[in-house]
Amino acid sequence: MFENFTGTEDYIASVELQEAVNVALALERPLLIKGEPGTGKTLLAEAVARQLDRTLFTWHVKSTSRAQEGLYVYDAVQRLHDSRFGDHDVSDIRQYIRFGALGQAFLADAAAVVLIDEVDKADLEFPNDLLHELDRMSFQVTETGDEHLARHRPLVVITSNNEKELPDAFLRRCVFHFIAFPEQDLMGRIVSVHHPAVRQTLVDEAIARFYWLRGLPDLRKAPSTSELIDWIGALVKGGLEQDRITDRIPYLGALLKKEQDLETLQRHMHRYKGRH
Repeated sequence: MFENFTGTEDYIASVELQEAVNVALALERPLLIKGEPGTGKTLLAEAVARQLDRTLFTWHVKSTSRAQEGLYVYDAVQRLHDSRFGDHDVSDIRQYIRFGALGQAFLADAAAVVLIDEVDKADLEFPNDLLHELDRMSFQVTETGDEHLARHRPLVVITSNNEKELPDAFLRRCVFHFIAFPEQDLMGRIVSVHHPAVRQTLVDEAIARFYWLRGLPDLRKAPSTSELIDWIGALVKGGLEQDRITDRIPYLGALLKKEQDLETLQRHMHRYKGRH
């Protein structure tokens, strides 16, 4: 039976995003997700795993990450330690093989979801180094010669913040989707998931002020969805009503994170007041 992703109660997915996930499931291709920070790229993999009742294996990529680490690492240091201070046989190298997120998904007894998070943080050759394994869904452990073939093909969700261009050969093998920043109506639905009991008039005013702020020219870092959710939470905790955020923006530290953006806001505040 074909699995179908429709979003979850706490992850509101656009129709286009749902279609991208389902195409990746049908074609058994990796799903490459791009979008500005805070648009829910990482949370998507968690939502898909939850709805499809699959185990999620997560690999947070760093600048020093190597492709092999997602498959396995050989713990030579532990083997050396055991050979010097342990009291058991260290000749079996297999006991020192530690499987990474992809390796664990390949060996799992049921189809899983693998999140390769922020792939563009790594070296330029990192994505290409995964091509063979993602194509054939198999890998070899060099130290033992063991060949591991995926028992069930996992859904691989790969996120990117566009910090680096990804190789064309890698892109050809992926289903691609760009998560656009939510329109105000969709944002209202997202906020209601996280703050279901907040008065609607406060939510509406907060969202209106939020989008006005995002529209200011020269912002170094526009506030994201997660920051809006945090800000509304701060407004609620502070006991503020909608009329308290029409003349000023309280708790700015929840929205703006750069000094230059605070200065930009100050220059434009009088224009906002003049229109309200």
